[in-house]
Amino acid sequence: MQQPHPRFSVLSGSSLSSAEHLSPTASSTRFSLPSATSINTALGTPKPGLRPNIYDRNLNKTRTSEVSASAFAFLFSEVVQYTQKRVSGINDLERRLNTLGYRAGTRVLELMVWRAESSSKAPKREIRFLPALMSIHTQVWRAVFGRPADAIEKSVENEDEYMIIDNDPPIERHISVPKDMNQLSCSSFTAGVVEAVLDGLGLPARVTAHHTPTQQFPSRTTILIKLDKSVLEREEILK
Repeated sequence: MQQPHPRFSVLSGSSLSSAEHLSPTASSTRFSLPSATSINTALGTPKPGLRPNIYDRNLNKTRTSEVSASAFAFLFSEVVQYTQKRVSGINDLERRLNTLGYRAGTRVLELMVWRAESSSKAPKREIRFLPALMSIHTQVWRAVFGRPADAIEKSVENEDEYMIIDNDPPIERHISVPKDMNQLSCSSFTAGVVEAVLDGLGLPARVTAHHTPTQQFPSRTTILIKLDKSVLEREEILK
């Protein structure tokens, strides 16, 4: 937030003592204020080369808006440690990470919609689930993690379940989970992001994260999406 300009007193002690030389006549009580140029000089002018305020950046520029991966990893690991000390178990920790991800997801969707409306004369809003899922797999993942997810799968047993596969989740690369908490999935944060985007698109679902390691990808994670019944009913109508 920008700080207010430092206050200065026109009638300071020194000004009162030098009123005579500022006044047109020695007996007059009126005096002339310094010109605008003098006031600006007194306050000081911005130094060239200073980095602009983050709030002054153009939201439509994506090339220079990336965040350092190491800074993000450090911040997220601190969030996990801070939250871990204030929960009663793994389920509670995952629930809180999911909530944090949901808050981030609402802002990700808002930013993506803003950029789409600014760059296109006829922006398109997805109302079908599969195109929205593809958008999450590619655009949302790229906006948050710098690359798309690895795969999308549909459950063979339940028609209301879909999965996004990430073979190497960036948020878990620098997190070491203790053996007594091996069931913990820090990708619950990512699940919260996905759930927020789906809710914002009018496609309510329950999204959870699950470890599904393989020999080739020991950190492989599955983001499980269980659609609300209303979404399936609408998909049937739109067929």
